[in-house]
Amino acid sequence: MVRPEDVAGLSADNLAARLLGKPATMARRDVSRGAEVSLLSARKFWHALGFPIVEDDDAMFTEADQMALMAVARLVREEELDESTALAMTRAFARTTDRLAVWQTQLMAEALADPALEAALDEADARGAPDLAAANAAALKLADMADSLEPLLIYAWRRHLTAAISRMLADADPQQSAQGVRRVVGFADLVNFTSLVRRMTERQLAVMVQRFEALATDIVTAHGGRVIKTVGDEILFVTIDAAPAAAVALDLVETMAEDDLLPDVRVGMAVGPVLSRLGDVFGTTVNRASRITSVAPGGGVLVDDALASALASLSGFETTALRTRTLRGIGRVTPSELRRATGGRLAARAAGGPPTRPTTTSEETP
Repeated sequence: MVRPEDVAGLSADNLAARLLGKPATMARRDVSRGAEVSLLSARKFWHALGFPIVEDDDAMFTEADQMALMAVARLVREEELDESTALAMTRAFARTTDRLAVWQTQLMAEALADPALEAALDEADARGAPDLAAANAAALKLADMADSLEPLLIYAWRRHLTAAISRMLADADPQQSAQGVRRVVGFADLVNFTSLVRRMTERQLAVMVQRFEALATDIVTAHGGRVIKTVGDEILFVTIDAAPAAAVALDLVETMAEDDLLPDVRVGMAVGPVLSRLGDVFGTTVNRASRITSVAPGGGVLVDDALASALASLSGFETTALRTRTLRGIGRVTPSELRRATGGRLAARAAGGPPTRPTTTSEETP
């Protein structure tokens, strides 16, 4: 429960003081002078953090802002980074933590919402934003928990930095660097999502999208893959090898089919070189996977011919080549349907014998 005296003292200045250490009393001139950097550099740093430009004399900053600016200046002076690289590092932190902060405030507001009020809302009143009581409770709770959450944030970043460095070192092949690293790229797309949006309230839609993202992320990471991004009804994921990608795709289809809240999902995958920038992946392989997904049936998985060939030598999976199609921006592609093989790896292990190889079949194309 939120006490009235807590809400009465809730303000932007008080929250800033609790979360940042002290209230905002410094102007940019004060911050730049204390950090021993120019006003221009201070403005670039603030903008890289994702915040709008303010006037030089506006008291918008705290000592925490000055310490952060000093840390960036130190990166340039002592770590021998050029300013553009240091600002790019700052921008990477900012974009990631902005999404993290919004995500966490929404989660906390939903967790602290009054169930009776939630049940009383009809379709006309359904909103994506929390009610005032839940927003106040979430603000106070997050401010109280910030010190406890901060070590988890640092731990998660260091863990993911370790994994990213390991992948970079593994990918450091001079023969492939010109074309990009080789990855299996997959898209998972909820079927009939547009029609569902028209029939659902915003709260119902939020619950469905959140469940889809949670289930999909768990499946992808369980097989050693990475979720690159989610866009409402669709996720983009990558794996290094073909077998984990096939397992991810089939698990996604089966899990969504068994879930009463979610519609069927369709998956399209392709393998080839990708370019990795800004935490995202780009290139023809990504475009091919996206176009293949658009022609995949609900509850089905389609793969390109290169991935079908890679899976042909693996037990546990089988593919069937379908008719050749012309995909916009890609050209002629012969997708194959991916299924679990009967009597594959799991059945063979249960019988105590060696894994059997699936038979790859094909349809004649017109």
